[in-house]
Amino acid sequence: MQASVFKDILNTLPAVDDIRAIVLLDAGGEPVGRLDNQPGTAGSVRVYHALIKSHGHIDRKAAREGLALYAEHTQDARANPGKHPNIDRLLSIAEADAPGLRARLVLNQDE
Repeated sequence: MQASVFKDILNTLPAVDDIRAIVLLDAGGEPVGRLDNQPGTAGSVRVYHALIKSHGHIDRKAAREGLALYAEHTQDARANPGKHPNIDRLLSIAEADAPGLRARLVLNQDE
């Protein structure tokens, strides 16, 4: 059986056509990152949106699920720290006890 690949997994995740961005928030509600729904980060928006929709926030369990969704890119992120910052963030939460994150969706009509 062939391992899942990221592009195939993306097709199974909820659509994000109405989302302009996801603002990542620390425990105090302060913004610590932003994923814009544009080429280069649209796949990460889909992954993070699916995690938020499923878990309500990104804790260790959600981060581990996200790493599985990123499929082959997770191994590349481990081998090349800094190359995939959105995966690095999940690795930190899942494996290095970094604090979890909350999120605020920015819809197309919001900005």
